[in-house]
Amino acid sequence: MSKHALWIKNGRIIDPAARRDETGDLFAVDGSIRKSLTPAQKKSAEVIDANGLVVCPGLVDIHVHLREPGQTHKETIATGTRAAAAGGFTTVVCMPNTSPPADNAGTIQYILDTIKRDALVNVLPTGCITEKMEGKHLAPIGSLKRAGVIAITDDGLCVQNNEIMRRAVEYANMFDLLVMDHCQDAALTENAVMNEGDWSLRLGLKGWPGAAEDVIVSRNVILSTLTGARIHCQHISSANAVDIIRRAKQRGVRISAEVCPHHLALTDACLKTYDTHFKMNPPLRTEEDRRAIIEGIKDGTLDCIATDHAPHTDYEKDQEFDYAPFGIIGLETALAVSLEVLFHSGEMSLSETLGLLTRKPSTVVGIDRGTLRTGAPADITLFDPDEAWEVDPARFFSQSCNSPWNYKSLKGRVKTTLVGGEIVFNRGNVVR
Repeated sequence: MSKHALWIKNGRIIDPAARRDETGDLFAVDGSIRKSLTPAQKKSAEVIDANGLVVCPGLVDIHVHLREPGQTHKETIATGTRAAAAGGFTTVVCMPNTSPPADNAGTIQYILDTIKRDALVNVLPTGCITEKMEGKHLAPIGSLKRAGVIAITDDGLCVQNNEIMRRAVEYANMFDLLVMDHCQDAALTENAVMNEGDWSLRLGLKGWPGAAEDVIVSRNVILSTLTGARIHCQHISSANAVDIIRRAKQRGVRISAEVCPHHLALTDACLKTYDTHFKMNPPLRTEEDRRAIIEGIKDGTLDCIATDHAPHTDYEKDQEFDYAPFGIIGLETALAVSLEVLFHSGEMSLSETLGLLTRKPSTVVGIDRGTLRTGAPADITLFDPDEAWEVDPARFFSQSCNSPWNYKSLKGRVKTTLVGGEIVFNRGNVVR
């Protein structure tokens, strides 16, 4: 029986996990990276000319809201994974704040069945920390692990009771599960809609202090120190939180953290026109905070980039600022925004930037992705780092178009995405 062979020619191959950056060819057979092809395989191989393009491991996003089940008017596993493929992502980790929440094995099985039927890229589910994400009673963590989750989180909400959170991380540690935490002290953010500071005063909007994040990050550092459990802090936005994590890591605490492209690129000044496409949780903060998280990503305090892709319909976002939901989509713009802020600005090399979107997120959640080493899955992204393009919301593959980059020009465009050696996105079109 003939084997499917793939031959990508003449690309700039960048694999941060293997410290590889060279012009050459990349090979795969039956969905796995190979060192070379036999003469017979070369004759029958599918050939992709990557001249002028970067060839890198498929991007990995460990923080995505696919909204299914129950919120399919915003996004589905089908549409969300097509958006992922268009953005160069080959593996995404989906959050459990669905309707109903993914707090039991039955809902996880439904999600897995839908993934098998509809997903265009690899999708890994998470389960809830607490039942119904209410923060009152622990979800059945062992059952969730057996059902197939790779982490637990109440993302979108934060467990406020420290005793419950302690028990959660202790149980998770027993099952070798990562705990991912949305760091927000709810008492400090009641009715808040944007960062507390000069701009909230000017705009007359309720301010959201960075301390609301700092308090919970500190709590997580203490609990990780106490229990030895792994805790991952999601979407860090505060300069003080970066400093807390930095000092914890220096002491060997098992804490990790991510940052989103929008917090790397934007500040609370963007809200001056009350545009709800800039309303997100946690909120955009000051230039000082933005610079601090860039320094945190450069020195390794912050481990990786994740999008927090959060689709909402146009009619939900088209409301008074106080009433519009928090969140933006990010899968289709993340690579270009990250390149703009970190690579094109000279803050980091191209390989270092790509490491934040490939090897490092894979390491955080403990999966064998984000590399082009021999034997690894042939999840591959080809892109032009210098091609400029305009973000057209009418052309998004996501079901929603709530992006702060609508009609803006970005540099760096995905050309081809392959999952398991099969093309799923090519030159602007989904292939399936």
